[in-house]
Amino acid sequence: MIPGMDLETPEEYYARVAAATDAEGRLTVAVEEMPGWDIYPYEVDSLRIKPLRPLDDAEPPRRGEVPEECWCTDPDAQPPVGGVAWRNERWRLALASESKVPVSLFLEPLVHCDLATVPDGLAGEMGRLVVAIAAAVEELPSVGRTQLYRFGDGGAHLHLFFLGRPRRVLQFRGSPLLDWEENLPALPVEVHRANAAYVGRRLVEAFGGEGPDWF
Repeated sequence: MIPGMDLETPEEYYARVAAATDAEGRLTVAVEEMPGWDIYPYEVDSLRIKPLRPLDDAEPPRRGEVPEECWCTDPDAQPPVGGVAWRNERWRLALASESKVPVSLFLEPLVHCDLATVPDGLAGEMGRLVVAIAAAVEELPSVGRTQLYRFGDGGAHLHLFFLGRPRRVLQFRGSPLLDWEENLPALPVEVHRANAAYVGRRLVEAFGGEGPDWF
């Protein structure tokens, strides 16, 4: 914290949100915001927000909060379920094969860190990798745009997610893509792997390292 700066507390923020709820503790659906967009996947008339829960006492611990208990202590012993599209001695790009968009990948450092603690020596390389991955994803014929996500509420190890928004399916634009994606039919694993392999090989061309591990 910076001395002399009077910053809002969690209690003050929560009190403002709670004051905006109705008798059941529900916020009003802001129909002029995301639910009003033509890309929003749900009918607004039957939509309501869950009651606001009380403020929790503390943030819960995440997987890997203790570095010695994180998968990265032996990454080769815990390979990603979908396989690795690209890796070098510092990073790996893995396939999220359960996704239902043309390609879904996540970039993770092999050293234990979160977004706010990426070492200086990796931060610049991470930026170049993000640009290169996004460019390669958007070269895929079935992809119209790359979406980049980072959440970090479940795990203490950094994961950057890259989703390929289907080309010309304009209802899937923007942040509602994740909502649409949950309800889409499954994508054949060979389609996922072919698209991820293309991205991995483009990274090999640009950065060296190893390409897809499923060939």
